[in-house]
Amino acid sequence: MSEFDAIVVGSGITGGWAAKELTERGLKVLMIERGPDVKHGEYEKEWIEPWNLPFRGYGDPDLLRRTKKIQSAARLNEWNMDYFVDDELEVYDTPTESNFQWIRGYQTGGRSLVWGRQTYRMAASYFEANRQDGHGVDWPIRYEDIAPWYDYVEEFIGVNGSKENLATAPDGQFQPAMGFNAGEQKLADAIKAQYPDRRLIPGRGANLTKGIGSRAQCQYRNWCSRGCSFGAYFSTQSSTLPAAMATNRLTLLNDSIVERIDYDQARMRATGVRVINARTGEKSAHTARIIFLCAGSVNSVSVLLRSTSEKMPQGLGNSSDKLGRYFMDHAYRVGATTTIPGIDNQMYIGRKPNQVCIPRFVNLGDEKTDFLRGYSYSGYAKRLNWSRGGMASGIGEGLKQDIRKPGPWQINLQAAIETLPRESNRITLNTARSDRHGLPLTRIDLRYSENERKAAKHAHAELLKMFALLGGEITQSNTELAPPGTSIHEMGGACMGHDPRLSVTNAHNQLHDAPNIFVTDGSAMCSTGDRNPSLTYMALTVRAAASAVSMLKNGKL
Repeated sequence: MSEFDAIVVGSGITGGWAAKELTERGLKVLMIERGPDVKHGEYEKEWIEPWNLPFRGYGDPDLLRRTKKIQSAARLNEWNMDYFVDDELEVYDTPTESNFQWIRGYQTGGRSLVWGRQTYRMAASYFEANRQDGHGVDWPIRYEDIAPWYDYVEEFIGVNGSKENLATAPDGQFQPAMGFNAGEQKLADAIKAQYPDRRLIPGRGANLTKGIGSRAQCQYRNWCSRGCSFGAYFSTQSSTLPAAMATNRLTLLNDSIVERIDYDQARMRATGVRVINARTGEKSAHTARIIFLCAGSVNSVSVLLRSTSEKMPQGLGNSSDKLGRYFMDHAYRVGATTTIPGIDNQMYIGRKPNQVCIPRFVNLGDEKTDFLRGYSYSGYAKRLNWSRGGMASGIGEGLKQDIRKPGPWQINLQAAIETLPRESNRITLNTARSDRHGLPLTRIDLRYSENERKAAKHAHAELLKMFALLGGEITQSNTELAPPGTSIHEMGGACMGHDPRLSVTNAHNQLHDAPNIFVTDGSAMCSTGDRNPSLTYMALTVRAAASAVSMLKNGKL
């Protein structure tokens, strides 16, 4: 048995931040990762050209159909397939009516190696929406409570973006924006001229446009999900882990699955964790004064549900019967693609690893729709390249010469739709079945409501109106929501709240039932908003770490 000041479960976006903040504030920390180690700069396939891969970068179709069937919803490729789990080994349970697609990566850095890097603040009104319309648990914090921590995180990780003074997309501490290409600029101008309430803005991405320390600026390769030896995009490996390691107070334990948390019922405190070696099955225990759960919403909730005791037979932190409830993910993949005529004399240099965004513009004032809350859009414009030849007509020399030239311009946008928090959407355990480590299967049941479907219909109709301004041809259009999970923005299950009878964690991410456990990944979210949530997870983690160390020093833990 080993003893530490703090244990951090998970090494992804929030786990890395917890390790950095706790070690830099003087604590001896154990970070537990269930997958193997991946070291920064040692990304096995980063520099391999497609013609030197067996399937030219597209990936083994047999694996995509079988062992990566669920993971392929993340649009993985031959370079990054190893950063996603094997679906035949890492099983879970979901009812047919839900069909939740659980996208995961088990290795040091977790999904921070492959995330989309879109980095947005939650708007002030989003922290108040639950209270105003009665759906979900009222956030125990407001924008003003988290704004300084947004600043802190943005300045450290490096976020490129533009100041826009939009209420639904609060400005932050930005590096120079990556801006628009010609196609995006044309749509931005058309929307500005037609819609005073809407704006297309450059994406806010965690790719450096100016170097920070040993991290170089982005090289515009758009190879981010292979791993980036330049450190130009934010990942645990490039950013928070080196900072934590520099303190000499961090121990990283790989290939280790947290089975449960040990709990002292008399003191209402966690005492440590029980761990299973993922390779050998050997079990061990580690103790600490505080525990940070940063394993991702589903896994963090699952650990708590497995941590039963005489006092808490339904799971640690579940005295309210709210653990696992209000589970959420953005409704996703409603969108369209249109050609952009009139700019074929314009081109761009490099492959910009960023998107554009149309922030939310509906249900903000007196307008009436048949649904609550709203949506935003994201996507990008590009010129089609040589790969269009696979679907083009023609043959021989003429076809080859044609596809050597840049193809037509097109732009694709998809809606991210806020999902209402619903108590019936939840994570539970299927104790009748076990996974390969002998743990009860996690069961995920998330179903979209009529509200999300109405919002999707509205979002699609409005997108087609905006695309019509370009005078191009709609080449792809999708009105159906993808299965939940495919947005890869899972949230909730250990929602924050004022009242221990109605929530799982408090305003500082502490379990009501065990205040030395801090849950700081997406589990603690009370609502989704309509944009990528990772920045909020990071800000909540830093805020909670500062609170935890202060409480330790003051004897409150």
